[in-house]
Amino acid sequence: MTTPDLIIRNGTIVDGNGGDPYRADVAIVGASIAAVGAVKGRGKEELDAAGLLVTPGFVDVHTHYDGQVTWSDTLAPSSAHGVTTVVVGNCGVGFAPCRMQDRAALVNVMQGVEDIPEAVMAEGLPWNWETFPDYLSALAARRWDADVAAYLPHSPLRVYVMGQRGLDREPATRVDIERMMALVAQAMSAGAMGFSTSRTLVHRRGDGEFIPSFHADSDELTAIAGAVGRSGHGVVQMIPNLDSKDYDGDVELLIRMARASGRPVTYSLAQWLNDTAGWRRTLDTLNAAEGTRLVAQVFPRPMAVIGGLDTSVNPFSLCPSYGPLADLPLAERVAALRDPVLKARLLAEQPADPHNPMYRLMREFANIYPIPAEPNYEPNRGDSIAALAQRRGIDASELAYELLLEQDGHALLFVPFANFCEHNLDAALAMMCDPNTVMGLGDGGAHYGLICDASYPTTVLTHWTRDRDGPRVSLPWAVKALAADTAELMGLHDRGRIAVGLKADLNIIDHARLRLFAPRLATDLPGGKKRLVQDAAGYCATLVSGVVTQRQGRPTGALPGRLVRGRPASAQPAREARA
Repeated sequence: MTTPDLIIRNGTIVDGNGGDPYRADVAIVGASIAAVGAVKGRGKEELDAAGLLVTPGFVDVHTHYDGQVTWSDTLAPSSAHGVTTVVVGNCGVGFAPCRMQDRAALVNVMQGVEDIPEAVMAEGLPWNWETFPDYLSALAARRWDADVAAYLPHSPLRVYVMGQRGLDREPATRVDIERMMALVAQAMSAGAMGFSTSRTLVHRRGDGEFIPSFHADSDELTAIAGAVGRSGHGVVQMIPNLDSKDYDGDVELLIRMARASGRPVTYSLAQWLNDTAGWRRTLDTLNAAEGTRLVAQVFPRPMAVIGGLDTSVNPFSLCPSYGPLADLPLAERVAALRDPVLKARLLAEQPADPHNPMYRLMREFANIYPIPAEPNYEPNRGDSIAALAQRRGIDASELAYELLLEQDGHALLFVPFANFCEHNLDAALAMMCDPNTVMGLGDGGAHYGLICDASYPTTVLTHWTRDRDGPRVSLPWAVKALAADTAELMGLHDRGRIAVGLKADLNIIDHARLRLFAPRLATDLPGGKKRLVQDAAGYCATLVSGVVTQRQGRPTGALPGRLVRGRPASAQPAREARA
């Protein structure tokens, strides 16, 4: 064997296949794993992993770094949590294909759906593309701390083909559909990982209107799915309306697309507040659909909004008296909120629209929790603001007000809205363990001021394999779920496991010391805008293509990440050649 560039010595290998861990060395030559076992001789560099886990790098199939990959070389927060490959273009939204005159419209879509400030996109997006192949070429010229793959999103495709008619959600004509099918074929040939769409009621543009893909005709979507299938590779991803009157139609559409494409169709699934058992009905129905591969994407902890004085929302942000404070620097806002007169006024106020869904969520104090330095994603009922306030003999809104002023206004509140409907994660565990699901929905790169869920791999490795009343899933199962299963869904057969010849995307983890810390606000977006990020301890090193990108939770500055192009399994390797 050629002298290894790097040897990881004496680690406990959790190889992604689901079998028992074992002790071995891992030798790396170039970007690939050259040997696993007792490796003789010395490498050019060696890392001692005695007492540590060595796992494959994790593959996150549901992110929204579509813009961030064009202005940043760091795919945080995902890359800080063992993720070495991200898939962008989910939910049918993105920035390609796009003509110059439609840029503002696509920015408006992304602003509304993914809570990315318009100013960030105006400052950050280079727009050095028009077609989807152009977009992939632009990404191929960039470098990151993780690999990037991309779906072709439906809303930009519709606008590109139909112009204003697409924005207005008019039915596509046969000519429109044929043009979309041709562009899908072009995108798949160029390396798209598949096609994504959304039909959910909650996905709206920044101006409040539904997005272009909403309620697109089933014939349009089935035809597009067929075009994906004819490419010989790829995945169809959809956000359906599974908690609305559209349930039956969207379930049937998922089945039709799976049969038309002959490819995996993946959809989002959660336990919703208004239908706590619906997830089980959906899985039972779709798992039984013959001639299909329907794979639910599920989230391994509560889906939740993060509330605070410096985030997008808090329990008082929609009250009239809060409006004049909203744009003040945090220190000035905190000083103003300490005024007893203003406090009394805010505690007595209702918003102009008391039926606003976000306001209702942010005022349900029996389901809102303070976030400690190390967050608990399965808190006890007695830890809620309502329960804490009752013990103190004060109103829950007053306690929420006081908590928001702690840490000089940096304190945060945890507000779950799915997967935690009965104050436990039993449904999330059952969804995770179903054979027709994969983990996802972390939404890295989106909801900058509302959600911080890209850290979920660390939750899986701590809460589920170590901390929750003893392990609830095994460590080998968890690693397989985070790496091999997601890689296999996307057709990325060169990663996700530790085996000779596969890509050297690896994590070295101190499992006993692994910790997840509370979200925090960073001011590192274009234009100096803020976003929520989340740190961890216990990731000793992360490697992408054999290059160490993180050491002890800190970026090394190395950027081995490249564009990954989708290809049929029989084709050439999917990753861009190293420059």
